[in-house]
Amino acid sequence: MTMTPRSARIRTTGIAGVALFAVLALAGCSSSTADQAAPTQTPAAGGVTPEIQGTVTVFAAASLTETFDALKLAFESANPGVEVVYNYGGSSALAEQIVQGAPVDVFAAASTATMTTVTDESLTAADPVNFATNTLEIAVPVGNPGKVTGLDDFADKDLAIAVCAVEVPCGAASAKIFAATDITPSVDTYEQDVKSVLTKVELGEADAGLVYVTDVKAAGDKVEGVEFPEAAYAVNDYPIATLADSTSPDAATAFVDFVLSDEGQAALSAAGFGTP
Repeated sequence: MTMTPRSARIRTTGIAGVALFAVLALAGCSSSTADQAAPTQTPAAGGVTPEIQGTVTVFAAASLTETFDALKLAFESANPGVEVVYNYGGSSALAEQIVQGAPVDVFAAASTATMTTVTDESLTAADPVNFATNTLEIAVPVGNPGKVTGLDDFADKDLAIAVCAVEVPCGAASAKIFAATDITPSVDTYEQDVKSVLTKVELGEADAGLVYVTDVKAAGDKVEGVEFPEAAYAVNDYPIATLADSTSPDAATAFVDFVLSDEGQAALSAAGFGTP
């Protein structure tokens, strides 16, 4: 049975990089946080603790872009011998690149299904750990010219609709919601990652798109968000893991620990992610 989403409300939200850095700074003031973020190290001769060094290549879901960019600055500041290099994209495409042999130290996916593509090939150094959750939200251009008020508007053939391709986590979540509500969407474009859907909306090339809550928040005043209750039908877990063939295993483990620390979790929460 189709649910009635007309009570959904339109909201405009924004997040400044300054606010996220402030969260990181405040969290960093906690000594317990520092203890959690720092990996266990063996003192060298003379009682000097060796510095973690190396380059950490992180393949991460596109929806993590803003938050992980902020975490990179905080992590590198705490670990000056480490450089973090990101490759953002659709989780399914990233997983396939890893399976094909791409040199990666850490994989952070937007769904357990895409992480399974990697674990099924025994490519992780340890079991993945869920570090965040995310749900979908409708993004519309500023002013909401299509007068979109809920999910049932996605069946309107007069509107330009953008969603993620079903192969990527945001598309799989969208398909799950449409199936649960018996809504047949009139989709004009299927995109390979959630940021591409968001761009279509920002440019006014789509009247509505399904993206994550965090993407609407990160876009600030470039889009407006329309919350819809049916989003509860699909909540995505975000797993993270180090890779077995990592060339910087100590630094990779330290980065994962940092994401899981109080400081990392505070940054994710500030960006709109839910707790695992």
